[in-house]
Amino acid sequence: MSRLTRIFVAVAVLLLVACEGKEPLYQEQSYVFGTLVEISVYGESEQNARQAVSEVMQEFQRLHNMLHAWQPSELSELNAAFARNDSAAISAELVAILQDAAMLSQQSQGLFNPAIGGLVRLWGFHADDFKSVQPGEKQIAQWVTAYPQMSDITIAHGRARSKNKFVQVDLGGYAKGYALDRAAELMLKHGIHNALINIGGNVLALGQHGKRAWRVGIQHPRKPGALATLELHDGEAIGTSGDYQRYFMVGSVRFCHLINPHSGYPMQGVQSVTVLIRPLAIRPGEQTTLAKSLVMTSGTHSGVLSDVASKPLFIAGVRGWRDAASRMNVSEAMLVDGQGNVHLTSELQKRLEFTDKNLRPQVEP
Repeated sequence: MSRLTRIFVAVAVLLLVACEGKEPLYQEQSYVFGTLVEISVYGESEQNARQAVSEVMQEFQRLHNMLHAWQPSELSELNAAFARNDSAAISAELVAILQDAAMLSQQSQGLFNPAIGGLVRLWGFHADDFKSVQPGEKQIAQWVTAYPQMSDITIAHGRARSKNKFVQVDLGGYAKGYALDRAAELMLKHGIHNALINIGGNVLALGQHGKRAWRVGIQHPRKPGALATLELHDGEAIGTSGDYQRYFMVGSVRFCHLINPHSGYPMQGVQSVTVLIRPLAIRPGEQTTLAKSLVMTSGTHSGVLSDVASKPLFIAGVRGWRDAASRMNVSEAMLVDGQGNVHLTSELQKRLEFTDKNLRPQVEP
């Protein structure tokens, strides 16, 4: 699967509603986080929109450089320190990110586990153009037995250390959502209240598209185009995890990058999971400094949650996805199983318009 193919497969279909005449819509695209990034700004002068989008794109590149799991970055330096049983000084921002990711991992009961970066690398997914890799059973068992977790990491006085040398942090299931929230922050700083930010199918909406809500599509996991469309309202974000984004085939078996931390093997039996997160969906209990900051500045933590929450639902599979959604406080979710059957919550059913009018999804309370 080529890099160019992955770009277009991974990106949700963006369906902007046409308006009569020339509309004040500024759009820009770039390639960051290993995927296509699209930003649309409505109702602003081109100069202000261009300046704001430029600042957002620069921020995305900064985060990409800071959080990359296998290229030189602050995160890869931290992982190297963990591997040699040493500590490393990290920025206050990375401290907040790791603390937030650890809280979410605990909430998911370990199904969202950024500490298994070593397993992701073992399966060959720490590469821009990865190839078919099948690790030996003993190698996989070694990682599963070591059971690296975010709770193995301790942070004190700006230095992080892991009591488990197998901890290798991969924030691929967190960084895009964090970037969405940062983008919302920067947009509002520039006085922009109507924008749509799309990072490879993880989408966050601010305001609306003229007199209408922003309308987006959810990628069909096996066909070009959208499985369904919906309107996104101010502060809402939607995230999809799929086995069609990064994967390889061995015969008729598909091995995707979404790895079950309990078995050590890529998850099978699920094609995609989509979650819709409303603004101010902060988890109960004590908030981290990161969460407080995002709420105060952008009014949402929905980007991070839209990126993270789809992972535990995907790993939980057909039998456990609904319980996983409850643990993550997600009421609007959809799972497409290995046979292409659609399962979704009644709350999300109210929002979706399926492309195939004959589709009969299985609705679960």
